Amino acid sequence: MGDKINKTYLWFICIVAALGGLLFGYDTAVISGTIGLLRNQFNLSTGMEGTLVSAVLLGSIVGCLIAGYFSDKFGRKKVLILAGMLFIVASIGCSIAPDINTLIIIRLLGGIGVGIASVLSGLYISEISPPNVRGRMTGLFQFAITIGILLALFVNASLKGIAFNHTEPAMAGLFHWMVVKETWRSMLLAMLVPALLFTISLFFVPESPRWLMKQKLVEKARRILLKITDEKTAEDEIKSIDETLKQGAVAMTDLLKPGLRKAFFVAMFLAIVSELSGITVIFYYGPDILEKAGLQLSDALGGFVSVGIVNVLFTIIALWKLDSIGRRPLLFIGNAGAFLSMLTLGFCFLTGRTEGMLLVLLICAFVAFFAFSMGPIKWVVMSEIFPTKIRGRAVAITSLAVWVTDWTLNMIFPMIRESMGIAGIFFLFSAFLVPQFFFIWKVMPETKGKTLEEIEQSWLHK
Repeated sequence: MGDKINKTYLWFICIVAALGGLLFGYDTAVISGTIGLLRNQFNLSTGMEGTLVSAVLLGSIVGCLIAGYFSDKFGRKKVLILAGMLFIVASIGCSIAPDINTLIIIRLLGGIGVGIASVLSGLYISEISPPNVRGRMTGLFQFAITIGILLALFVNASLKGIAFNHTEPAMAGLFHWMVVKETWRSMLLAMLVPALLFTISLFFVPESPRWLMKQKLVEKARRILLKITDEKTAEDEIKSIDETLKQGAVAMTDLLKPGLRKAFFVAMFLAIVSELSGITVIFYYGPDILEKAGLQLSDALGGFVSVGIVNVLFTIIALWKLDSIGRRPLLFIGNAGAFLSMLTLGFCFLTGRTEGMLLVLLICAFVAFFAFSMGPIKWVVMSEIFPTKIRGRAVAITSLAVWVTDWTLNMIFPMIRESMGIAGIFFLFSAFLVPQFFFIWKVMPETKGKTLEEIEQSWLHK
């Protein structure tokens, strides 16, 4: 299937949807450059610091809870547009927030958009892509996240540099207020440009053909598939989706029954362990960790841009090899490298070997291994492993697991950092990765090259 693909049209659709990942990455990573500035300006306690950082994650939980239901009811496209509008409101609102409590509330609102995008961007791409390129196309979502993270790190470092070079007390006006005096405002406002691009572009992409089939809009689904692939493949796809839908409804409770129960466990395990690896702590608190190791804030932000570049480059490996090497081998290699990197970071802090460049290199190594394995694979697998009739809600639940784990971890991190020490935290993260070796070996299935309907049938037959 999918041998004759309209690559230009497919790439356009998938890139537009993946922009949700870019906004997801930017909105979650931009906070890393603002923590120190906000801590000093508002005299934040460790508890308030954790609340500020985790506000987006708490909003993401809400976004996940509503995304599945609304996307199954109203369609993937309409709810993605809603997410784009939330990003626009959040970027403007955060930049003019008068106090820390208002900022937290608006960050929570932006987090709802993040949660929606985390559920629907990858899901939409998986539903519209032919099976032989689905892994690569769905991987675009993770790639866009890394671009968003890099963009946030670059913007943070650049704006900090501008503020450092424009410190004349005589300066006044909007530029001085937002870029020089309170630089964090312009860092948060910069998200407005990709948010507008994402929202406007969504009006030019089609609805998911699988969702349309579920609504019995067969001709609309057929027209969309014919724009993507040849007539025979489109008809085969229509027939396959129709046969699957005729088998009757799949209830959410069926996820706990034999067959689908394993699919649910696989998606949940990948969602939770990928976050317990410590990746969000690295991106949210990385500059802060480097600063505590002896680097100046401007140097820490600048050094962290290299981490963002590594994240982007190694995600390309996943886009390149997911559909040829497969999900399981990449995940095993990435898990091993991430485990060793975290373990080494722990020993560095334990023994006092915290030279700035050494830490940057080790963090880059961890991010590199994560970027071609746990990062994209969790989104790819959870977007393709569930039946069509409940895919939206099932992906929402497993995405929810990502955000609940992230929220809990980042909410308590400042307090754990004070009591346990950074070395202990890195050892803890490495320990969380140990069970994943057994999971890959004994539990996780390989889904490369299979249609969504073939994957669904494999669970239902079991």
